[in-house]
Amino acid sequence: MNAQERPTAVIVGVDGSAHARAALFWAADDAARRGVQLRIVYGMGMPLVMAAYAPPERYTASEEVREAGQRVLAESAASVAESHPDLPVAVVLAPENAPAVLLNEARGHDVIAVGTRGLGSVRALVHGSVSVRTSAEAPCPVVVVPEGEGPREHRDRIVVGVDGSDSSRRALRFALAEARSTGSSVVVVNSWEVPLPEDAASLAADSRTLHEEVFDRQSEEIVAGVLAEVADEHTEELDISAVRVQDDPVTALLDEGEEADLVVVGSRGRGGTAGLVMGSVSQGVLHRARIPVAVLPPHAEEAG
Repeated sequence: MNAQERPTAVIVGVDGSAHARAALFWAADDAARRGVQLRIVYGMGMPLVMAAYAPPERYTASEEVREAGQRVLAESAASVAESHPDLPVAVVLAPENAPAVLLNEARGHDVIAVGTRGLGSVRALVHGSVSVRTSAEAPCPVVVVPEGEGPREHRDRIVVGVDGSDSSRRALRFALAEARSTGSSVVVVNSWEVPLPEDAASLAADSRTLHEEVFDRQSEEIVAGVLAEVADEHTEELDISAVRVQDDPVTALLDEGEEADLVVVGSRGRGGTAGLVMGSVSQGVLHRARIPVAVLPPHAEEAG
């Protein structure tokens, strides 16, 4: 069965590290909640041989390298079977490096899960996938699971940032789909920073208040507008609340995410694989978050 024909899956890369194991735990839980396949992949990272007048060929992995990969895959599948014995699991051993395997395996309605180090986070998907076409980008959400994130009590709360952009609409759709499958509440966060003149001290108090009221009103319109576009009959039973705050977006999302299971952000991107995490907000959240963060690449189809 090729990737086009296979069922929807949560795809996770493993390499035997604690960081990858954290991603494996999250991926197994998410696949079980959503009722989809868990696809565990291991990239052997075999280099390409370049020749002047011939197409590049990849080195053949030694038996030792193949056995090491198969061992990691078998141990990972066994760990998942202990906590989710009925979860359908597929394993993939591939010659490419891990980021390339993840991107090659993924389809629009899948979810990719990665650890923050080890095989690499989203940053590695951008900069480390030398064997993937430069025009390629992840077609699905990418969830980055921080170190030490293992099985834990769920807080049934998902936080998502919106700013009225297409990327934030993608983020909200994904957050609502995850909430439907997990029974979670959704907190929609919009924040703004009021631009002040250089001599802010001379700004009259009533002028400052009026300035803030304008931005607060715009924030209210943005949240209402995005919710009206994205919410439908499938999400009307969800517990959805909004937080609008005068703060920088990264801090606002991280503060609300302290008691959440997942923070979801969009990424406008700049095309190619770099489009995965080129947004400053998504980068800032990824660098500082202590819980899983879902990034919606520019052309991702929302998993449901």
